[in-house]
Amino acid sequence: MTGLSDVRLTLYQQELLEIPGSHVAPRGHEENRWQQFWRRVRTRKQLLELSDEQLRDIGVSREQAKLEAMRPFWRC
Repeated sequence: MTGLSDVRLTLYQQELLEIPGSHVAPRGHEENRWQQFWRRVRTRKQLLELSDEQLRDIGVSREQAKLEAMRPFWRC
């Protein structure tokens, strides 16, 4: 993967923000390097926990999910 998962998740987040009553907080530019590190660790771990059906919904194969999850935290 070439960062497509981050792009897709950002796009989905923007759609959620447009829903009235949505409680998703936008991620601002104030996110520091540690916050970025922990977000990447957390979201890449969650990617591995998705079912095949959920991965299909976001257009990612199981192999792509594994490759993304194995990427070092310092790579976007």
